[in-house]
Parts: sequence; structure tokens; C-alpha cells
Amino acid sequence: MGLMMLVVLIKYVTKSNSPKRKKYSANNEQWSGLYRFSIAEIDNAISYYSPRVSLGSGSAGRVFKGVLPSGQIVAIKQIYKSAMSDSFTREVEGLSRIRHPNLVCLFGYCIEGEEKYLVYEYCAYGNLSQHLRRSDSVLSWDKRVKILRDCALALRFLHFHPDGCTVHRDIKLTNILLTENMEPKLSDFGLAKMLGMEESKVFTDVRGTIGYMDPEYMTNSKLTCSSDVYSFGIVMLQLLSGRKVIELDIDARETLTRRARDVYMGRRPHTEFVDLRLNGMLNEDDFKSILNVAVLCVASSSKGRPTMQQVLEELDRVWKNALDIMNHKSSEVNPGFTPPSQSSDMIEG
Repeated sequence: MGLMMLVVLIKYVTKSNSPKRKKYSANNEQWSGLYRFSIAEIDNAISYYSPRVSLGSGSAGRVFKGVLPSGQIVAIKQIYKSAMSDSFTREVEGLSRIRHPNLVCLFGYCIEGEEKYLVYEYCAYGNLSQHLRRSDSVLSWDKRVKILRDCALALRFLHFHPDGCTVHRDIKLTNILLTENMEPKLSDFGLAKMLGMEESKVFTDVRGTIGYMDPEYMTNSKLTCSSDVYSFGIVMLQLLSGRKVIELDIDARETLTRRARDVYMGRRPHTEFVDLRLNGMLNEDDFKSILNVAVLCVASSSKGRPTMQQVLEELDRVWKNALDIMNHKSSEVNPGFTPPSQSSDMIEG
């Protein structure tokens, strides 16, 4: 009898201290900088619009437009019950720990029973994929350069963070959101993986979006910061060419990278790769510079790829050139115009 009672007691204690409950209890302390919404607050925010406004959906959940009692517009992501449980935790832990002007800001979360929600800042202009092929307007050369440069700033921040490298694992056009001022924000950290200070790589399950994923990572499951560099290289090639802005498949990716390498090697003129919708309104030398960097980023082996610091240095140089050209044109249109000096803070931010 005593032995039976002991077994029952052990089962009860084990159940009440299950890993899942411990996990959320511990995380709640780590997430103290975030507001914990109630399910009623979430419902009220989403129901502000009637009918409810859906901003999109993905494999992990769907996103609604909402309004907080303060009047602030937010994006609320409802996590599917069928989604992997670590997706929610990765996103909250990642965005509660790191802040950057070009990373989407997480305001809070909601956990009630099996219901899970994330509350983000609202990016009024949608994602980059939607803007690259809009029928009513063309994404100008200087805006493309600025978007790439700012995204590189965010990735450099993630890769060289004092606590260790955070690999996003899902860099793609649809995960780059745009504010009403066309400022880019990297979003969707559901697959993000942090490498410790002493780690340069980690062997993990292969997850991401086909067409953007590092072939080396897909082959041997070895995840490094260079995996993000590869994905960002694909994004760079898309912004240069304006091609395949929907989700890429492997064949489309290989066609894109092969064309870029042909231009890089001088087998094709650069005019065969440039987005025709730009109508020649770009700096050819800077176009070639970005193309050269992008080709290095999509090298089949991580050993041949640059770091995000090196990518940023080149994009920052091209962005400064674009600024000089814009200021020069403004001076020609307005002879009395004096361009403002670019302080180091303005260039960096």
C-alpha cells in the first residue's frame, strides 16, 4: 500500500510540474518587458473592424488588423493550434530580447488555454513582394537600395549581437514589411535560431521557404549565419531583376542565380537582368556592384560568401551614392537649395 501511494504521489508531482507548464512559467518572467493581453482584449481589438480585416496568413497562423483602446493600430497574429509549439516561443523570446529600428516591434502576447496571439506594430504598406510588382507604381531605384541597406543593417545586428548570432532562417520578400514611410522591417521570427557565443554552426532540422533556403543547409542540416546571407542574396537578386516575386521554387531560384552569374562573368549584358520597369532610371555602376555582392551571397558553399558586415559596407556605399545623386538633382531643380549634411547617425540609422 505504501509503495502504491508513493507511485501515485510521484505521478501527481510529475504531472503538476510538466515541462510545458514550467516552460511558460519561466518564459513569462523573461517576457516581462511585453504586455500580456487577455483574450477579451484581443477580441475587442480585432472586432474594432466589422467585418474583421485579415492582413494575410501563413503556415503558422493568420494576421488581423486591430485597434487598441489607445487608438493605436496593430497587427494581431493568431497562431494555429496545429502549428509547431516552438514557433510561438521562438518568436516571443526572439523579439522580447532584441530591438532594432528595422525589426518589427512586438508589443505583447496572449496565452489562454490553447489560444495564442502575438501583437505587433502595424506596417501600413504591407510586404515588399506586394510593392515590387504593383501595377500602379514602380519601386524606384533609390528606394530599392535603401530597403536593401536597411535590411542589411538589421541582419548585421542579428548576426553580431553580443549574446550570440541569431539566424532568422526565413528571409524572403513577404517577410520584409514596409511602413507608410517605406521603412523596411524584418518580420516572422517563428523559425529563428540563436547560436551561442562559442557556436559558429549548429545541426538542426531543416526549415524555411523553398527557393530562399541555403542549399548547403538543406543538404547537411548545418545552420550558420551564412544561411541568412544566402537568403538575403536571393532577395537582392529579386530587387535588381523584379522577377519571381511570388514564392520561388527550386527551378526558379536556379534560373535566377544562373542568369545573375552569367552577367557577373560577362557572358550576358547587365541589361538582360535589370528590371525593365525601372526604365533605365538607375546607376549602372551601383547596379553592377550590388549584383556582384548578391552573386557572392548565393555561392553554393558558405565558405565563399561574405559576412553581413561586408554586405552592409557595400550597400551603405551604394546608398550614399544614391543620396548624393538625389541631392544633386534637387539642387538642379532648385538652384537655391542646399542639401542637408548627412551626419553619421543619419547614415547609420
